[in-house]
Amino acid sequence: MKIYDRNLTGTSAPETGRAQESHNLDRAGTGKSVTRGGVGGSGVHGSNDRVEFSGTLSSLSRALTTFESTRASRVQALAVEYQGGNYKPDAAATSKGLVAEAISDGMQ
Repeated sequence: MKIYDRNLTGTSAPETGRAQESHNLDRAGTGKSVTRGGVGGSGVHGSNDRVEFSGTLSSLSRALTTFESTRASRVQALAVEYQGGNYKPDAAATSKGLVAEAISDGMQ
């Protein structure tokens, strides 16, 4: 991504690619460091800029992956129930949940 804005100051031409380099996130969440030269590489133009991803990010990544797979399984099970004509939603529980969420959003 390149930004051509004459009102921005303090960024030299070699630094414009840094935003893209930060996307080298290790999906396994092993806390890899990213430098200007790539993952674990040496810097370019004498720069030793680094980004380190913490173990917290790794835990978050695993939690999101687990949530996504659990949710996908639940949606699939509900789809099977619905297609078989066996899905019986609890209208009272649904309405209570909607009202509770609306109230909690109003308090924030």
